Amino acid sequence: MKTDRYTFLISSGIIILFVLVAVLFTEPLADFMTSLQAGIVGSFGWFYILVVGLFLLFIIGVFVSPYGAVKLGREDDEPEFSYASWFAMLFSAGMGIGLLFYGVAEPVLHYTSPPFGEGGTLDAARQAMTLTYLHWGLHAWAVYIVVGLSLAYFAYRHGLPLTIRSTLYPLLGERIHGPIGRAVDIFAIFGTLFGVATSLGVGVMQVNAGLDYLGLMDVGLGNQLWLIAGITLIATASVASGLGRGIRRLSELNMVAGLLLLVFVFAVGPTVWILFELVDSIGRYIQTLPYASFRTMPFAGIEWQASWTMFYWGWWISWAPFVGMFIARVSKGRTIREFIGGVLFAPVLLSFVWFSVFGGTALHMEVFGAGGMAAAVEESVPTALFAMLDRLPLPVVSSAIGTLMVGTFFVTSADSGALVMDIISSNGDPEPPMASRLFWAVLTGTIAAVLLVVGGLGALQTAAIATALPFSLVMILMCVSLVNALSAERRHLSQGRAAYGMAGAAVMGGDEVLAHLPEEDWRQRLQAVTGRADERTGAAAPGLKEARRQAADFITGAALPAFKQIARELERQRRTTEIAVERYSAGITVLRDGNEEFSYTVRSRAYHPWTFAFPELETEDEPWIAQAEVILRGGLHKNLPLEGADKDTVLRDFVAEYAKWMGW
Repeated sequence: MKTDRYTFLISSGIIILFVLVAVLFTEPLADFMTSLQAGIVGSFGWFYILVVGLFLLFIIGVFVSPYGAVKLGREDDEPEFSYASWFAMLFSAGMGIGLLFYGVAEPVLHYTSPPFGEGGTLDAARQAMTLTYLHWGLHAWAVYIVVGLSLAYFAYRHGLPLTIRSTLYPLLGERIHGPIGRAVDIFAIFGTLFGVATSLGVGVMQVNAGLDYLGLMDVGLGNQLWLIAGITLIATASVASGLGRGIRRLSELNMVAGLLLLVFVFAVGPTVWILFELVDSIGRYIQTLPYASFRTMPFAGIEWQASWTMFYWGWWISWAPFVGMFIARVSKGRTIREFIGGVLFAPVLLSFVWFSVFGGTALHMEVFGAGGMAAAVEESVPTALFAMLDRLPLPVVSSAIGTLMVGTFFVTSADSGALVMDIISSNGDPEPPMASRLFWAVLTGTIAAVLLVVGGLGALQTAAIATALPFSLVMILMCVSLVNALSAERRHLSQGRAAYGMAGAAVMGGDEVLAHLPEEDWRQRLQAVTGRADERTGAAAPGLKEARRQAADFITGAALPAFKQIARELERQRRTTEIAVERYSAGITVLRDGNEEFSYTVRSRAYHPWTFAFPELETEDEPWIAQAEVILRGGLHKNLPLEGADKDTVLRDFVAEYAKWMGW
């Protein structure tokens, strides 16, 4: 019942149709995908370069803006995972397989075939690391953040479903629940499926290469298909165990194994040279970043860009629904600035270190050593990692660890992708049905196998680039939507503070309430907090009993009847409500599809009129006054005068505040 049948059936139906076409018309489909990639890159390559550069500028702008202090959730929400677990999960889901596949190969390939100048030179070597940093640096994670930040903000801050269509609520309104919203989710499922399948295809090619090096399995398409079947089976078991157990533990295992391999290569490789190269490459990356972000090479031809930068930008965009959804799912309770800072800078720095250690070691072997790395990479990209490890001590042990890492990264990508697709097709439910989760895990492995059969690495690249084009348009709308919502929230809160005096009388700190009372008389101070009579004498403060009665009567005679009337009316509008009542407070929560949409609480209290502003002027015979406070979703407080107030007062005020909330 949780599953959105239309989103699920349409998306899965089209994907299954693609599988059938691939089986029945393998060669024509391969030719079509080749021409499709050429057409998209030739006509829209400039668009990929432009939009990804703008995404990075957008994220940096939000990071330094006042919006950075906004929490992705309610003000009292705390992060579910520690920094270590959080970072391990987002990194493993983000690009684990890619780092292993391209960590050695890409710098060497840029060295032998650079976009500018002659290959095999020292200038080509320097250029190789800068280009690798560009493809795996800030741009990739900025793409992920656009989706992840939008999802986390609208889902945890405003209670909308954790699904892609919710990010467009300020632009589409209630239409996100109709055909337009479902179309957005279907595009997201396509992007996730083909993006993850691309990584799985790349990963299984490298697992096969590692097992071949260890003498356990020959390289071949048949063996790769068997590997996909076996690892997909493991991924379905991980999916079944849930986020907190399977995915988290495998992610942490990935990080431990990765760090062990990283430290090993760093220690036995050209350690000091790697440090020099790392610092130099970071400097060159920062220096060339503005131009490289928008470089399209119109006078040199787009062949190199099509094979590298445009492919990567398409790959990251196609992965964005998957990684964005996943990092949103594990980031509830963090502020926007904390989210952007953690997701943008920490993984990028580790990626730079990874490429400098693995790619830098391979370049050092080629440029200053005996050579041979360039020839090994040209012969087979999947075996590049093992060719480099073979030239270091303990090659069998390190290659076994590398193969294990590729396998576990394969599993975490598959089960994370299946979880995300299931969440999208289940109306944003963070705990979607198990049966459909297993279905998506199996379908992801099937698509990876189909793409390998149809065209290998070229088909994988085409799938990533093609699915990214429509979703990039959705991401642009996400940015507009997020800015609209953050601006509206800032205006809403500013107006609320100005109108209700949030920094003044309506909200007191404990020190302000107790400042006028002697510190040694703790009983008197406690009485001031609770507002109760002095238990030592049994005497009540002047007018306190009457003020309390008036406050309680307002709850039972005005607030509660108003809430019951509101609940009956909202039932006609397909909303459900929950009413909570205590002696001096009553609240109503509006639910839509089981999710909280709005809450409104009235709390009555008795106090001295001078207590808040001038406690030193208070006297013992000062009369007590009954006052009502309204507490709204989002943390806004305001005073509601009781004099002349009745049920209609509460009704009018509820509708006015509900309208303000839904309006922005």
